[in-house]
Amino acid sequence: AYHYNKLAVRGFDKAIDVWGADHHGHVARMKGAMDAIGLDGSRLDIVLMQMVNLMRDGKPVRMSKRTGKAITLTDLLDEVPIDSARFFFNQRESSSTLDFDLDLAVRNDSENPVYYVQYAHARICSVLKKLESEGVKFEGADAVDASVLADPAEQALIRLLAAFPAEIAAAAEKYDPARITRYCIDVASAYHRFYNACRILDAEGAVQQGRIALCLAVRGVIHNILTMFKVTAPETM
Repeated sequence: AYHYNKLAVRGFDKAIDVWGADHHGHVARMKGAMDAIGLDGSRLDIVLMQMVNLMRDGKPVRMSKRTGKAITLTDLLDEVPIDSARFFFNQRESSSTLDFDLDLAVRNDSENPVYYVQYAHARICSVLKKLESEGVKFEGADAVDASVLADPAEQALIRLLAAFPAEIAAAAEKYDPARITRYCIDVASAYHRFYNACRILDAEGAVQQGRIALCLAVRGVIHNILTMFKVTAPETM
């Protein structure tokens, strides 16, 4: 009835269902039922989600639906910041079981992937504010001479940034939002390497302008991704 309403009544071209992996045996039946009422089962795509294992102190937190021992998302959010929950749940593709490390999710260091990415965003904001306080202005992307960005760390960062549109398209095509969080971690990691290898505040002329452009581009990409997943993009940490 739901699929009939969506496809025949409301006029959608496709339906995408998200099911638990234990319902994989019902996929062919649902498509067959849709064929039987004239909907064309090929218009239904089903994403099968694997289980989540909660881990504490390196050991699984035992849960059982049959005994009624379960942890709700509301309970989880009493322990774990919502930014960590959103980021962690989007780190693995749907076909992979997720080990959710409760200890890691509350850590405020680079081992926590969401903290690592947020810190890259905050670091860039700090650099840009420092440049502004010293009277350094960005002259605009059109004025940047990209040929001066020859350091391997700069080149690696540019290649990653250039891949952003393709990553978004691939994530949409494969129904895999986790692809974007993994990409975001790679961008943050490349930025931290760039920051350690290339001076920004002490650089001069075209080199400084090029590096400012890189900072702005990375900030934009990280902000877009974090906002996409409703994760905070802090300016200070």
